[in-house]
Amino acid sequence: MEKTKSFKELLVWQKAHQLVLDIYVLTRTFPKEELFGLTSQLRRSAVSVPANITEGYRKRTKPDKAKYMNIAQGSLDETHYYLILANDLTYADTTSLQSNLEEVARMLNAYQNAIST
Repeated sequence: MEKTKSFKELLVWQKAHQLVLDIYVLTRTFPKEELFGLTSQLRRSAVSVPANITEGYRKRTKPDKAKYMNIAQGSLDETHYYLILANDLTYADTTSLQSNLEEVARMLNAYQNAIST
């Protein structure tokens, strides 16, 4: 694994952060009655992904790092469900965001595997 000086140098963090920005743009179009429902839940779960990558980045032991990456993976799965739900409720076409999310999932899985070895 290549050494980095900051979590911001991690490509997986960059992609996860961009996903959050895209989700914020998307959720601005959701119905107002969803502000404290799906909008809030989707934003919260999405933000949790790069936040946990960030928190785990500075942990010194592999198990500590792996724990935070696993939490990020769980939040990413939660985000995926909310994107499916938003699509099914016809609030927005979330197909491209789901594709971006799957790329983040692959990268996060690879990063998790690199930490574990």
